[in-house]
Amino acid sequence: MDHSGLWALLLATAAGMSTMIGAVIIFLTKTKSEKLISGAMGFAAGMMITVSLIELYPTARADLSTGSSEFWGTILSVLFLMVGVLFAKLLDKLVPHAEYDPALGESPHKNMLRVGMVSAIAILIHNFPEGIATFAAGYQDLNMGISIAVAIAMHNIPEGISVALPIYYGTNSRKKALWFTFLSGVAEPIGALLAWLLLAPILSDFLMGVLFAIVAGIMLYISFEELVPSSRQYGYNSVALWSLFAGVCIMPISLAI
Repeated sequence: MDHSGLWALLLATAAGMSTMIGAVIIFLTKTKSEKLISGAMGFAAGMMITVSLIELYPTARADLSTGSSEFWGTILSVLFLMVGVLFAKLLDKLVPHAEYDPALGESPHKNMLRVGMVSAIAILIHNFPEGIATFAAGYQDLNMGISIAVAIAMHNIPEGISVALPIYYGTNSRKKALWFTFLSGVAEPIGALLAWLLLAPILSDFLMGVLFAIVAGIMLYISFEELVPSSRQYGYNSVALWSLFAGVCIMPISLAI
């Protein structure tokens, strides 16, 4: 048995399943709180924007610059980031929208189930290459893998909140909220397992750079198109704004641990 691969897989599993810790919030809230929704969506937006711009994109640019120049690494990273944005736009078209009702003043973003579903898909796609990265680091150096897994676990907790809370409010079902949170988190060990079984022979800096750039584009689109509007739709603009700043500030700290 490849013990290095097994430990690396366990690290990725623990990091991915930490998403479920964030879902605990649905057991702490009894009634729908629009202020809580505003805060949670703002926090999730700040978190996703920050992790995209300070972790995923710089990593993608560095990986894509390997073997070439920084200029071409930057061009390729921007190109694949836009691929991610366009993919997210296509994904957005496939997810049913609630139309704006001018008579009732209902906003499409008040469909909490849809917001939660889109967040779950975005985080699932994000966690997949993250699982590959965690596995690759842990496989090469267990101590480095542990450090990366802890940092990922720290920022997976608010990701769990951003999925579980809107789905719970949209369906009034804790079971569905937990299920979709689990699906978004389990993508990480699945990515690690595929890296172990299939990608190990072809895993390269270039491939990792492509994956991280695409994921950064997806997460930026979801943040600006779904989460920011969702955080401001109930009129708690200050709550949404300061929660977004909290996400922006807390995410770098979680990455530095």
